Amino acid sequence: MFYETKDNAHGLPHDPFKAIVSPRPIGWIGTRGKDGSVNLAPYSYFNAISDHPKTVMFSSSGRKDTLRNVEDTGVFTASMVSRTLAEKMNLTSANAPYGESEFAFAGLAMAEGRLVDAPYVGEAFAALECRVTNMFEVKSLDGAPSGSFVVIGQVMGIHIDEAALTDGLLDMAIAAPVGRMGYMDYCAGSEPFSMRRPAWPKS
Repeated sequence: MFYETKDNAHGLPHDPFKAIVSPRPIGWIGTRGKDGSVNLAPYSYFNAISDHPKTVMFSSSGRKDTLRNVEDTGVFTASMVSRTLAEKMNLTSANAPYGESEFAFAGLAMAEGRLVDAPYVGEAFAALECRVTNMFEVKSLDGAPSGSFVVIGQVMGIHIDEAALTDGLLDMAIAAPVGRMGYMDYCAGSEPFSMRRPAWPKS
């Protein structure tokens, strides 16, 4: 089958786009508002985009509480979602009123960033402290605004729970990071495999 996305005429029960671009890592974004309130929300439009400098991005569909806080403060954290935390991550996706703590709602420990004024998930095997370098609204080919906003942040500090380290490496079998797939589906990296990048044969 083939369909043009401008009409979204796929004829299927649900749009398959998100299922095709999967699995997607989940950025569990922690922020603090100017009023001191805290927010924690999962974003599956999230990824690392650069190593020098270490940079990540997430995208918000609409002007949500996270975006409001990031615009006001210029900082955020991104906590790793492990399989053991998946259900609590899902709880933090609830549409809570502004100012209500998703940390408290999901029964999560709130840890404070050392370099940025934003909280992260204390139980997470890893978390990133980030400062915003760029924000913009996604535009279509004709320049029309989309209502989706991209936030890019430079990673200033990294927290790692040493319980997830094996021989100095972050052990994916222990960390079991959760990925978002299509529809309501998720996957966990509990069965990793390794491949080394090949060298091109010498002529």
